[in-house]
Amino acid sequence: IEIYSLHVDCKVTSRFAHTVVTSKIVNRANESREATFEVELPKSAFITNFSMSIDGKVYPGIIKEKASAQKEYDAAVSHGQSAGLVKITGRKLEQFHVSVSIAAASKVTFELAYEELLKRQLGKFELLIKVRPKQLVKHFQIDVHIFEPQGIRFLETDSTFMTNELTEALTKVQNETKAHILFRPTVDQQKINPELDETLLNGDFVVRYDVRRGATAGDIQIVNGYFVHYFAPREMPVFPKNVIFVIDRSGSMAGRKIEQTRDALLKILQDLRPEDHFSFITFNSKVGEWKSSLLQATAENVASAAGFVQTLSAGGGTDINRALLTAVSMLDKAERLPGRSVSMMILLTDGQPTSGESNVEVIQENIQKAVNGKYALFCLGFGFDVSYKFLEKMALSNGGIARRIYENADAALQLQGFYQEVATPILMKIEMQYPENAIEGLTKNNFKLFFEGSEIIVSGKISNELDLLPVEIKAQTHASDLTLKEEANVKEKEQVFQNQSYVFGNFIERLWAYLTIQQLLEKSISAEEEDKKTLEAQALELSLQYNFVTPLTSMVVTKPTGQQQTELANKPTEAG
Repeated sequence: IEIYSLHVDCKVTSRFAHTVVTSKIVNRANESREATFEVELPKSAFITNFSMSIDGKVYPGIIKEKASAQKEYDAAVSHGQSAGLVKITGRKLEQFHVSVSIAAASKVTFELAYEELLKRQLGKFELLIKVRPKQLVKHFQIDVHIFEPQGIRFLETDSTFMTNELTEALTKVQNETKAHILFRPTVDQQKINPELDETLLNGDFVVRYDVRRGATAGDIQIVNGYFVHYFAPREMPVFPKNVIFVIDRSGSMAGRKIEQTRDALLKILQDLRPEDHFSFITFNSKVGEWKSSLLQATAENVASAAGFVQTLSAGGGTDINRALLTAVSMLDKAERLPGRSVSMMILLTDGQPTSGESNVEVIQENIQKAVNGKYALFCLGFGFDVSYKFLEKMALSNGGIARRIYENADAALQLQGFYQEVATPILMKIEMQYPENAIEGLTKNNFKLFFEGSEIIVSGKISNELDLLPVEIKAQTHASDLTLKEEANVKEKEQVFQNQSYVFGNFIERLWAYLTIQQLLEKSISAEEEDKKTLEAQALELSLQYNFVTPLTSMVVTKPTGQQQTELANKPTEAG
């Protein structure tokens, strides 16, 4: 079985990435063989199309509502379940895998398309392309086009497998608003060494970039009546933060996990700003307080905390409920905290609640009542024994987010990286306001906190014949209350994308649908049963309308007669 051509084509237009992977395979044997197509794609992406064509006949993947796809599948496959075509393969990726049997000398072309909105983290966007052909490929290429009307501020490519020879196969061309990156290694360049037919291409190919920003109320882009508004202010004073680290030291944390936690906390302590206040709560079946209140991050207090962190050891049960309630009450009682400051709790746990209150619903209720919208709760689940669903619901119900920390060599870096994302809050209570009677389907437009290095994105549909789209942003900074105003000229904005050859026409509409689905699904996590149904129904309708494989839809893949005919591609979620 020979892969004679493998192309990854990616178009990024104003952060929205559309990637198509095409693999052409020929069976050189003189009997039937299995041809396999394997693509690792970012978890944040939605698959939007798949097809295979065998000797000129096309077998498309059809996206349907999950339950009816499952029914169809059950009817077609009487014997045993197949594992499905998509599974999570790591911290950032999931894998689409399909194989089909093809006759001697036959050819098959596989094509998979997926879309995602690139998320700004720590000041840059990252486009991740996983490369693993497992054999030398005659025609191999990665072709990336980026168009950012705001202008490209910087751009870099990075890869885990580059050699000097391979670097010669990489070209970058860029001007003010566009970049083109082409990676096209010859068969010789792909080889580990000239004698062996083994490929070097195995790993990540990454493009990172950021855009230029004026000091205004963000940037508005409009295509076919849909708008997107990007807002990422910079050079603002940072809010002092009051942060309590709530650290699980139950038995299961023993060994490598507690070591990695210690390493990460020691680095995080160095990153605290002098005006921050902080404390530690550690818990197993008992809850321990490092100090009875929050301390200012003076050099002396930080050094004393580092001494404490180095003594952290693990053993015993897991009382998440009491640990978090203790943290809330410490924030409630805190005195002499800076007037305008941001209070947060960061919970790190690797297991289920086993001591004290162990009913997750009761814990969620207790915490939500106690927090009462005053503080943000971030939940980090270490490894796969946690109930991620529980942590995610608790975080989202209390103004934070959840993240899974993968038990790899880089776990300490993952913890530190997460802290860096929330380390510099520069705005609070952000309201993005648009004319009420003129916008439909507005995505989330008020945000509790804005952290430096990230980006706020709001999208919607301009309903009537507006000539000017006025926007107003209200927020609190550390120094004062902020109001920013801007007017976008609809006709002018529409023109920006008019003559761009590689812009896919309705990309802002697709971006709007992608963002709306993501937000509906996130909202449904912490919603009551009734609301949950409504939110999921809306998300399902959009998933079907825009042909996205989301947690509510499945793609039915049908193969030629005589093979296990139907297979399903579902979207895995972190909560499983």
